[in-house]
Amino acid sequence: MARGKLITIEGLDGAGKTTLASALHAALQDRGLDAQLLREPGGVRAAELIRGLVKDPALEISARAEALLYAAARAQLVEEALEPLLSAGVIVLLDRFVDSSLAYQGAGRELGVEPVRSINAFATGGLSPDLTLLLRVAPSVGRERSLERAAPLDRLEREAEPFFARIAAAYDELARSEPGRIYVLDADQTPADVLTAALAALAPLL
Repeated sequence: MARGKLITIEGLDGAGKTTLASALHAALQDRGLDAQLLREPGGVRAAELIRGLVKDPALEISARAEALLYAAARAQLVEEALEPLLSAGVIVLLDRFVDSSLAYQGAGRELGVEPVRSINAFATGGLSPDLTLLLRVAPSVGRERSLERAAPLDRLEREAEPFFARIAAAYDELARSEPGRIYVLDADQTPADVLTAALAALAPLL
């Protein structure tokens, strides 16, 4: 059996990742493909519990602890869900993966991209996406969209503008360094146009 494909979706809060992930999942299923949608942190019970911790605005969590919690959730997801699904030939759509930690904790929290990359290489056993769709949006636009949601802002979404500016710059640098893996999508387009562009990027894999 051919190994499945891991497709990750990245970007700032408010970029439209969840909207795109759901639309892609439906589109792949409509084409008769075996696809599953998961999110990070989360996807399995232990990782969902960690998600509650890192997003809780009532908690104080240091930058290093935050990075390690994300890596721990990721390690559990890889072992319990990602590797079994990929081994079974499933196309996995994943809302965030290692690039989020490189951008948010490495750059946003100023821990350094390489130290965060190292702990995540250990956490994932070196698992890398076959394709990453990066939704590029201005930090101010992402913040405005987040504020328009009915749900209250989580612990990270409450950070100040410089935090998100560092993250956006880090994502751009990641895209420049790995153009063969990371495909940049203009998140200012309509959701339908973003989906069309994403499907075009996926076509060679499928």
